Amino acid sequence: MSNSNTAARWVGLAAALALLNLALTFVNVWPTLTVRVTAQLSLETAALVLGLALTRHWRGPLSRAARRSLAVVWVFLTLGHYVDVSTRSLYGRSVNLYWDFKLLPDVGAMFAFVADPWILVAVVVGVVLLPVLVYLALHWAIGCVSDTCGDSVARRALIVVSVLVLSVAAAQRVDGRLLGGVQFSPPVAVAYAQEGIEFFREVTGLAHRILPPAPVINSDLALVQGADVFVLFLESYGATSWDRPEFRDALADARAMLERDISDTGREVVSAFVESTTFGGESWLAHISLLSGTEVRDPDTNMRLMTERRDTLVTAFARQGYSTAAIMPGLQRGWPEGGFYGFDRIYGTQELGYRGPPFGWWDITDQYALARMDELVIAPQPRSPAFVFLPTISTHAPFTPAPPYQPDWARALTSTPHDPAELDSAWAEPADWTNLGPGYAKSLIYVHETLGGYLRLRGDRDFVMVVLGDHQPPALVSGEGASWDVPVHVVASRREVLDRLLRQGFREGLTPQRPIVARMDTLMPILLGAFGDPE
Repeated sequence: MSNSNTAARWVGLAAALALLNLALTFVNVWPTLTVRVTAQLSLETAALVLGLALTRHWRGPLSRAARRSLAVVWVFLTLGHYVDVSTRSLYGRSVNLYWDFKLLPDVGAMFAFVADPWILVAVVVGVVLLPVLVYLALHWAIGCVSDTCGDSVARRALIVVSVLVLSVAAAQRVDGRLLGGVQFSPPVAVAYAQEGIEFFREVTGLAHRILPPAPVINSDLALVQGADVFVLFLESYGATSWDRPEFRDALADARAMLERDISDTGREVVSAFVESTTFGGESWLAHISLLSGTEVRDPDTNMRLMTERRDTLVTAFARQGYSTAAIMPGLQRGWPEGGFYGFDRIYGTQELGYRGPPFGWWDITDQYALARMDELVIAPQPRSPAFVFLPTISTHAPFTPAPPYQPDWARALTSTPHDPAELDSAWAEPADWTNLGPGYAKSLIYVHETLGGYLRLRGDRDFVMVVLGDHQPPALVSGEGASWDVPVHVVASRREVLDRLLRQGFREGLTPQRPIVARMDTLMPILLGAFGDPE
């Protein structure tokens, strides 16, 4: 064989090995769907090369069927690795095959509703063509390695290198300090196995968690008697809006205005951070954790808890003569499980009757939901004091377009709450899926304006308002490795309530500070303790 052919063979081998290794070691480029190469090594690639070399030595050339089968396996490993690193980077957690695939149709429908048509076409084409292109490249690489193993010198070299790589990985499992400069990508096969085991456990019921005993929910609510109490969960309102400078700066003016709205209406605010029981989505896990006082971190625990009869924050208020209502602008169909909470009334999208221009996946704006809550629950007289639960939706991903704030709250309830120019300006901002941060900040500015506007609208009323985040925004916005912390604010004119919260670690003002004061479920007894004493 000529020197040029020999050089070409070794160059081809190096390219094939690099491709096989790259397919399982790339990482996500936050906050995009793209990837970048790393200097890490893949254990699966080392094992594959060793297997190809030994197979060539013992049984001869690899058959075409075997090459195709190995290429298909490598495509599945590559796609699995892409899903794993991208989901962890952009969403903030790993995939749960059982629960996430149930939500996939809703997520896909939401994406189709808000995404640019060309993006949809690109996604469909990519889903169809990318696996084929990956297969062709990997099929060539596997064939190249197998053919090169026909040369005894190359075969022995590949065996030695593969065994050396696997030995270093094994040594690092014993002592991670050994050869620390050599880094290995987590095996994709192990991730597949873990997901498969978890999927089997969920399907068979083996993953069912044993629910902890029901907490004691008991308070005379003496310090809030006569006042309405609102619990407002702000969608995707996470600690990142305070931690990351770009969000903190963008929201500074809106937060300063909200503080003026609070003080000008004779109220005060105390704030803290709490740890949510969910990240980047599944808001209902945070809702039930707070209202039940039980830690709920997965849909299975959520469903099992809602089949039980337990005391909740809602029933605690009902016992003290409060009327209780849930204002649910995102509730588009029946919610029989809602009976678990014990609300007197539940208002979904149909009952709220929104007739204005659509914003976001659910059409309804937060200002309308708050104005309608006031019209349905607070304004009617005579009445008993009200406990109201309201999860907002205007700050739901992809955060754009943010609704314009309407200073005239009566007009906010009409079918034409905004002037045409305002609507055109808002709707002209499409979602940028590669940079959702600016849209996130604008949506939070809108919510701050809405909260401040309502405080001024009802400046003469006595109420206690608990405002907190349900979870951090997806890691696409919050960044890689973000905490699960969310802010909580309590606005009131009743000083003793606020003083009790200060003794529990809350701080004066709108700015929350660490350390966290509680987990979402353990925040409930803190609030009850601030609202009164045990009976």
